[in-house]
Amino acid sequence: MISNYTVTEKMLKYFISKVCGRFVFAPRIMICIPSQVTEVEKKAVIDAASQAGARKVYLIEEPIAAAIGAGIDISKPCGNMVVDIGGGTTDIAVISLGGSVVSTSLKVAGDKFDEAIVKYIKRKHNIIIGERTAEDLKINIGCVYPKIQDAEMEIRGRDLGSGLPSTIKIRSSEMLEALIEPALMIVDSVHSVLERTPPELAADISDKGIYMTGGGCLVDGLDKLLQEKTGINVMIAQDAVSCVALGTGKALDNLDTLDAKTRR
Repeated sequence: MISNYTVTEKMLKYFISKVCGRFVFAPRIMICIPSQVTEVEKKAVIDAASQAGARKVYLIEEPIAAAIGAGIDISKPCGNMVVDIGGGTTDIAVISLGGSVVSTSLKVAGDKFDEAIVKYIKRKHNIIIGERTAEDLKINIGCVYPKIQDAEMEIRGRDLGSGLPSTIKIRSSEMLEALIEPALMIVDSVHSVLERTPPELAADISDKGIYMTGGGCLVDGLDKLLQEKTGINVMIAQDAVSCVALGTGKALDNLDTLDAKTRR
């Protein structure tokens, strides 16, 4: 059985070779990690990257990378809140002076949205669909806040009763039912982080708003839901999908401006 460590090492070797080709000197690598990983997990990431050929390995928390990629100046003493919703995790952090002041990470993100859609279609229509169909539904008619006009989409799946292919129409109002539970879990986590935020930084966030990044934040109405539940203005970053990658690249080019705690 191949361990996750071996798979990660092989994957890193592949990416290094694709980016650097036949390099003379081993490259420096910066890797994003969720905000709540343990020291053991950090060491495993560093060891895997080193074995894959890295000369020097730097770790950066995903919300910090997302903030940099969104164009936020994290070096100032004011507070900024970033909610980064990726595929596997949602990272929420209040950032000030280049580091995370309060943060949390939960395993509710894009994949859980897809999973919720699959379960809903099975329960409501007795139809089994795949993850690709669920993602298409999420992207095209998915929502977590009531739409003015109820859209619909035709999908194909397998009928559990007959075992034969079946075609049905799904409405966006049904997607609201399917997705509201995981969406509210993210909202509750944002509430929790705000409750633990120092008053001065919380005041900054109230004035400046909450920034959302990551592909998961593009689910229709998620910004409106979060704004309604917190009473704070919510903004989706430009090029939200690429914010973490862009921020990681910028951070690697400006290591001296980062909090020393991000270096390993």
